[in-house]
Amino acid sequence: MSEPGARGPHDGPLDPRDYSRRTLLANERTYLAWWRTGLTTLTVALAAARVVPELADSKVQWPYTIVGVVFAILGIVCIGYGERRRASVDRAVREGEFVDTDPRVTLGLTVVGVILGMALVVLIVIAP
Repeated sequence: MSEPGARGPHDGPLDPRDYSRRTLLANERTYLAWWRTGLTTLTVALAAARVVPELADSKVQWPYTIVGVVFAILGIVCIGYGERRRASVDRAVREGEFVDTDPRVTLGLTVVGVILGMALVVLIVIAP
């Protein structure tokens, strides 16, 4: 517990020229966007693996299961990377630095997204 009158690094009036606070809030919103994306992708995973084959009365289940599992992994990666990114940006802003996104992660997410999209097209076109 701090002494009465003691001031911490974030006490006192806000300085409108201090953009770090706005950047931290933007970082928080971006983190929540990663979560929304992850949760949405997990929902798509469940739909692709379980709901769609049931509604389509498909005799073959395994392609939907594979697509659903990959969507679920993508959702988990989005949530995990969102936290990693939030923490690294938060640390960088507090130190007056900048941290770039990991191009391997963004490329990986893009490649997996394109492959999943193509797999869905195939399932739509040739599904029994």
